[in-house]
Amino acid sequence: MRIVDIRETAVPLKSKLANSSFDFSEMTTSVVAVITDVIRNGKPVCGFAFNSTGRYACGAQMRARFIPRILAAPPDTLLDDSGANLDPAKILAVMMKREKSGAHSERSIAIGTIEVAIWDAVAKIADKPLYAVLAEKFSGGRVPTEVFCYVGGGWYWPGQTIKDLQDEMRRHLDGGYTMVKMKVGGLPLDEDLRRLEAVLEVVGAGEHLAVDANAKFTRDEALRYAHALAPFKLRWFEEPCDPLDYALFSELASVYAPPLATGENLYSTQDVQNLVRFGGWRAQRDIIQVDPPQAYGITAYARMLDMLAHNGWQRTALFPHGGNQMSLAIAAGFGLGGSESYPGVFGDFGGFADDARVENGALSLSSRPGIGFEGQAALYRIMRDLAGL
Repeated sequence: MRIVDIRETAVPLKSKLANSSFDFSEMTTSVVAVITDVIRNGKPVCGFAFNSTGRYACGAQMRARFIPRILAAPPDTLLDDSGANLDPAKILAVMMKREKSGAHSERSIAIGTIEVAIWDAVAKIADKPLYAVLAEKFSGGRVPTEVFCYVGGGWYWPGQTIKDLQDEMRRHLDGGYTMVKMKVGGLPLDEDLRRLEAVLEVVGAGEHLAVDANAKFTRDEALRYAHALAPFKLRWFEEPCDPLDYALFSELASVYAPPLATGENLYSTQDVQNLVRFGGWRAQRDIIQVDPPQAYGITAYARMLDMLAHNGWQRTALFPHGGNQMSLAIAAGFGLGGSESYPGVFGDFGGFADDARVENGALSLSSRPGIGFEGQAALYRIMRDLAGL
């Protein structure tokens, strides 16, 4: 058994979305295909992944360093102990050869995207859904049947009215979701509060609503928003400031009683360890949202979970960023708090399989082998063409 080829292509999102900090008009993503010599139904087994939305395509690093390292390694050194499947941990180690410490995001997204595609291939070779493979390896074999999902919305659309925002949130509730998230920081505080109060009229209570500032605020702005938001007792207040400003996080945690959330812009176990050491993060209250394909992948994510467990964190406090099939499988397989969802945005890369249904805030899991991209027709078409299937 061996990896025959690894291919990458950059795809534009072509999105008009905007949060408080930037718009997505130039955003691209890398799609990866890992092609093996295992044949099923007359075709090679291929693993797929993409670097989930929010960071640009990173094919240059893949093509210059990480793909050549994997393809140059003796094939038997990339297999698990049984010799019957690939070993993602060994492949991760190969990609990390001759890499200097630190500056994680320069390589973590490229490496993580390839590594998640490897896991997709591993699960397909085992003929199991990825969440089942992860549950067996990392969660004591507790394979779930559904996952809690909340929906990310409340973007700043050109010309959007308060009624438009409320109508969007009603659609999400009608779609089976019980928790929604909206953007803040893109308008003055008083206007954001009017938007928030309008959404609360729809969802009913703060426990059903989170807000996301996308790392927009300075210290004074973050503290002003924290003071204004605290009475609403929201599910969480996400990314109020720069993701590495641990001193400000700690200050906010000392004055803002409801949950805080961050993590989608942290790219290593060391980053997250610094957050819980120095950021004032409260293990029984706050939320961590690392995006595994952007943070060295699933093997590294498992190591991060071990570190957090040693620091008193429960897995239910983790909600991976992404809103896609990858984050869904990872949330299910590791028994995390839930998965983000982005229906109807980010083009072919947002949301789940075409037949996915959310009921009472939970999504029933598919039995498709691997991550399940094959159930997402438009996205799988890009992946299939890349692999030449």
